[in-house]
Amino acid sequence: MAGIADAGIVQRAAIPGVCLLISFLGYYSQYIFADDFLEPGPLSRGESALFNGLLLALWLTYARTCTVDAGRYTFPPPSPTSPENEPRAAAAVLGVKGRWCNKCAAPKPPRAHHCRHCRRCIPKMDHHCPWTGNCVSMTTFPHFLRFLVYANAALLMLGYLLLRRFARLWDDRFLPSYLGPSVGQLVSLSLVALVYMPTSLALLVMLVTTLRGWILNQTMIETWEQQRHEAVAARGGRDWWDIVGPDGEAIRFEKIEFPYDVGFFANMAQAMGTSLFFLWLFPLAGNPRVAPPPLPGDDRSNTSSTSSTTATGWTWEENGFNRKEGMWPPPDPEKIRRAARQNTAGGMKRDYASELRALEQSPEERKRTFQERQERDLRRRRKALLAELEEAQGVGGTVLNHDDDDDNEEADARSDYESDEWADGEGEKLADFGVDEDETDYDYTMKQVDNDDDVPLGELLRRRRAQKADNGE
Repeated sequence: MAGIADAGIVQRAAIPGVCLLISFLGYYSQYIFADDFLEPGPLSRGESALFNGLLLALWLTYARTCTVDAGRYTFPPPSPTSPENEPRAAAAVLGVKGRWCNKCAAPKPPRAHHCRHCRRCIPKMDHHCPWTGNCVSMTTFPHFLRFLVYANAALLMLGYLLLRRFARLWDDRFLPSYLGPSVGQLVSLSLVALVYMPTSLALLVMLVTTLRGWILNQTMIETWEQQRHEAVAARGGRDWWDIVGPDGEAIRFEKIEFPYDVGFFANMAQAMGTSLFFLWLFPLAGNPRVAPPPLPGDDRSNTSSTSSTTATGWTWEENGFNRKEGMWPPPDPEKIRRAARQNTAGGMKRDYASELRALEQSPEERKRTFQERQERDLRRRRKALLAELEEAQGVGGTVLNHDDDDDNEEADARSDYESDEWADGEGEKLADFGVDEDETDYDYTMKQVDNDDDVPLGELLRRRRAQKADNGE
C-alpha cells in the first residue's frame, strides 16, 4: 500500500479513477440492461429504484470519506505580545498524556500517529487510504465504513442483475443468434462482469477487515502492532536480554494485552460517535470530533471519564487487563536498541544547564563554540587513531591484529539485519499504513522512565512556567 500511495500519478488519479469505476459499474451497466434483446429485459421500477438508491448512498458516503477532515490536535498558541496567554498554552500541552511528535512539535496523544501524507498527527489513525486521498481516522472511520457497506450492497445488487442475464443467455444458447443480443452487447456485458469480479472481491475483503476492527475497537496499525508484539512474545523474550533503559537497568519483557477492547456494543458506539445504533449506517449521519485539549486537573485528563464526549480524541477508555494504563503500544526491542544508540553520550541524561546557556548565546558565540567543539573532537580522534596504530603495528610495520575486518563484517551484518523493519504475515510494514516511521518514538513503557529526554528544551521551559503559574494560584 505504501508504494501505491507514494506514486504521484496514483495520488492524482485515485479519486477520479474511483468515480469512473462507480459510474462504469453503476450506470453503464444500466444502459446495457435497458436493451429489450437482453433478457429478462430492462430493470423493473423496484429494481431501478433500489439500485439507484444504493448508488446515491454510495456517492454521499464516498464524498464524505474524501472531504471530511481526518482530525487535528490544536493547542492555544503562545503569543509573545500576550504574556498572560503563555501559561495557558503551556498548561494545555502539559495536560496531554502521551508521547512527543518532533515534526508537529507537540504532544502525541494515545492512538495517534504522524501521517507522512497528511503531514500531521492523526487521532486514532487506522491507515492512509490512497483511494480516498484521506486518512481513515477517528473522524472519518464512520463515513469509510458506510462507504464500504453501501459499495458492497450495490455490488451485490449488480451481481444479482448480472447473474440473471447470464443465466438467460445460457438457457437460450441453442436459439438462433438473431433472436438474442448483438455481439457488442455481449462484449459490453462481459466487460462489466470482468470489472465487477475483482472489484467486488477487493471491497468484500476491505469490508470484512473494517468490520473486524470496528467490533474489536482496533485499527489496522494496532493490529499490526499486536502481531509484532505476539511475534516477540513467541520468542520468549529472548530479544530483551541485552536491552537497558536510560537509567542503565535492564528492561524486563512483559506481555501486554490490547487495552481498548471495552465491549462489543461500546466499541461500535465509540467508533461511530453515538450509541443510537439506527444512525450508524445512515448516509447523512455525523462523526466524532476532536475536543479541545484538556488542561491539568481537568477531569478529561483521566481515562476513567472518557465516556464523556469532552475527552474525545485525547484519552481512551481501557479494559484494565494490564497492570497499569497507558502501556500501549508495546515496545519493540530492535527500535529500542536503535533509539539507545542514537542517544547522546551513550544514553546519558541531557545537560540542561549547558542547553540553557546555549540558548542565551549570540550567533557568533554559537559559531565559535561549535568550532571549538569540532577541534576538540578532531584532536581526540587523532589521539585514538595513533594509539590504535601503535598498538596494532609490530616489527617492520607489519600489522598483527586482523580482528578489525571481522568486526566490521559483523557490524555490517548486524546493521543489515536491524535495518529490516518487521513485517506481518502479509508482508506489510508500518510505513505501508502511511505512518511516518521517523517520528515513531520509542517509549520505555516497561520501566516508567521519565520521558522528558525526548521533549524539546523550549517545551520543558513552557511546562515549568505553567507549573509555577498553577502553584501560584
